[in-house]
Amino acid sequence: MGRAKVIPPNTLLLPYQKRWVEDSSRLKLAVKSRQIGWTWATAYGLVRRKSLKTAALDAWISSRDEIQARLFLEDCKSFAGILDAGAQDFGERVIDGKGSSAYVLQMGNGLRINSMSSNPDAQAGKRGDRVLDEFALHPDPRKLYAIAYPGITWGGNFEVFSTPRGSDSFFQKLIEEIRGGNPKKFSFHQITLEDALNQGFLAKLQKKLPEGDERQAMDEAQYFDFIKAGCADEETFNQEYMCIPSNDATAFITYEMLDGNRVPGRVETERGTVDGRPSEIVRWINVAPGVDVSEAPLYLGVDYARHQDLTVMWLAAEIAGILVAVELLTMKNVPFKRQRAALDGYMERRNLVRCCFDMTGIGEETAEAMRNKYGYRFEPIRFTPASKESMAYPVRHDLEDKTLKVPALAEVDADFRKIRKEDSAGGHVRFTGERDANGHADRFWAAALCREAKGHAVRPMRPFAAGRRRNYEDIGI
Repeated sequence: MGRAKVIPPNTLLLPYQKRWVEDSSRLKLAVKSRQIGWTWATAYGLVRRKSLKTAALDAWISSRDEIQARLFLEDCKSFAGILDAGAQDFGERVIDGKGSSAYVLQMGNGLRINSMSSNPDAQAGKRGDRVLDEFALHPDPRKLYAIAYPGITWGGNFEVFSTPRGSDSFFQKLIEEIRGGNPKKFSFHQITLEDALNQGFLAKLQKKLPEGDERQAMDEAQYFDFIKAGCADEETFNQEYMCIPSNDATAFITYEMLDGNRVPGRVETERGTVDGRPSEIVRWINVAPGVDVSEAPLYLGVDYARHQDLTVMWLAAEIAGILVAVELLTMKNVPFKRQRAALDGYMERRNLVRCCFDMTGIGEETAEAMRNKYGYRFEPIRFTPASKESMAYPVRHDLEDKTLKVPALAEVDADFRKIRKEDSAGGHVRFTGERDANGHADRFWAAALCREAKGHAVRPMRPFAAGRRRNYEDIGI
C-alpha cells in the first residue's frame, strides 16, 4: 500500500472521471492533464451507454494513431466484459470504399463501437456518437472537427478531449471560444494533475504499481514534484500536466503551422547497450494511404551526432510538389559504423536524388568518406548562423503553405517547437534549440537539411583527391 494521503471511496471512477462520464450533454470538451485515466473513463462511459437496450446509434472514435485506436477498443472490450454486455470483437475491418479501417466491437444489442486512427476523411458519412481522443495531437484537428461534427446531425453525442498544444492551436481556440461566451454550447471540463491528485489519483495509481516501485513511497506533493522534475522544462510541464498551453508567440514554429501537415506512421524501436550505456534506434515509417514512393524523387537530411545528441535521418519524397516524410530514423549512442551503414542504405536507393549532411564537428570524417563515395549526390553542410537561417525559413514557409508533411509524432512537434529566433545587439540572427534528454532540436534540423536537399540546385563536384588537403569549397561550403 502506497503513502497517498487522499484516499478516494472504493469506486470504479474518481470524482473528475465520474463527472465526465455522467455528463450527458450533446457537446462536451475537456482540457486535461496527461496520464490521469481520462481515455479509460471515456471508454467505460461509452460502453455503458452503448450496451443499453434503448441505445440507437453506433459510436465512432478517432485516436491520434493506430496504437491508441487499438488500446481504446481494448479498454472498451474490458468494460464490456465487466458489464456483461455480450460484446463481440470483430478485430480490424474496412469501413468504407476508400480502404479506411477501424477496430470494431459489437455490443449484444447489435450496436458497434468503431475505433480508428487519425485520418479525418474516415469520419465522413458516418452517423452516431463521436469521440475525438487527444484531439490536439491529431495531424489536422481543424479538418477532423469539420468532418466529424456533421455525424451527429441525426442524433448522438460529440466528445472532444486533449492536453493542450500551443496557444494558437485550433483546440485552444475552441477553449477560448467557450470561455468567451460559448456560442457552440459545449459542456466544459478542465482537470490538471494537481486537481487529479486532490481527488485521489495517486492512491488509485499506487494500487496498480508493483510493491517496490519508488512512487509507492510518495505522497501527493512528492509525486507532483517527481513528475515536474522529469519534464524537459517548465513550459512542457505546464502544458502537459497543468493545462497551460505553450506560448506560440515566442516560437519560430507554432502548433498551428504543424496542424494539417502531420502524416501517420508506425514506429519500430530497437534498444540495447553500447559501452555500458543505453543505446536506441527508432524508425518511423509513413503509413498514410495512397503514398507510393517507388518512383518519386527522394531527399535525405542528416543531423549527425554520437553521444549527447541524436543522429536523425529524415527521408522525404516529392509527391505532386509536396515534400512528404517517408521515414524518420533516430539513433542515440549508436556506433559510427552502424550509423554509416544506415546512411549507405539510404544513399543506395535508386531514386534518392540528394542528401544534405551536417558535417559540423564530428561529422567531418564521415562527410569526406561519403562525398568521395557518392559524389555530388551527397552535400556536406556546415552549421553556421547564416546557414541555419537560410534553412530554417523555408521550413516555416512550407509548413504555412502546406507543402511540407512531417511525422505525426510528439517528438517531432517538440523539436520543431524548440527552435527560437534570436536577434543580437549587432543585428545578427541566431537560431537556437534547447537541449534536453530528447536531443537538441535534431529532428527539426534534419528536416531543414532534407528541405535544403530538395531546394538547392544540384551541381557536380569533384571527389576529394587521395592525400590532398581538404578544401571546404569543394564540398559546397
